[in-house]
Amino acid sequence: MDPKQVIDTLNDLIENCRDGEFGFRSTAEHTGTASLKQIFLARAEDCKAAAQELQNLVIQLGGETAEGGTLAGAAHRGWVAVKGTLAGYDDLNMLEEAERGEDTAVARYREALDQDLPDTVRPVVQRQYEGAKRNHLQIRELRDQARRKENT
Repeated sequence: MDPKQVIDTLNDLIENCRDGEFGFRSTAEHTGTASLKQIFLARAEDCKAAAQELQNLVIQLGGETAEGGTLAGAAHRGWVAVKGTLAGYDDLNMLEEAERGEDTAVARYREALDQDLPDTVRPVVQRQYEGAKRNHLQIRELRDQARRKENT
């Protein structure tokens, strides 16, 4: 794979991580449950650390790192604010939005892994992909618990 393509792929993942960090911080601000807020803030820190690790790879490859998230991520955070205002900032709404964000994260990592990444890059992307899948599963389980609680 051409080094520029690898850098572009990594920068896409950096933007994805930033979207995750900003999204989790936003949902943490709007949740009413202290334990859920801690989970969201921990996931935000995980995303921040993942972005830093990817930035280091980009620098090692001689590239410039992406600064910030994506337009789609900003739009999603805007939607969270609108939905929260209209429907109320309850835990279920925040978990549903967090899960949508994690769906996107998992898909973007999967796309990156479908490429011919160098041996110095693939293990990092694979490990972060596994982490994104664990985050997604955790958020989905919390969302399902919130749905059950709301229906009782």
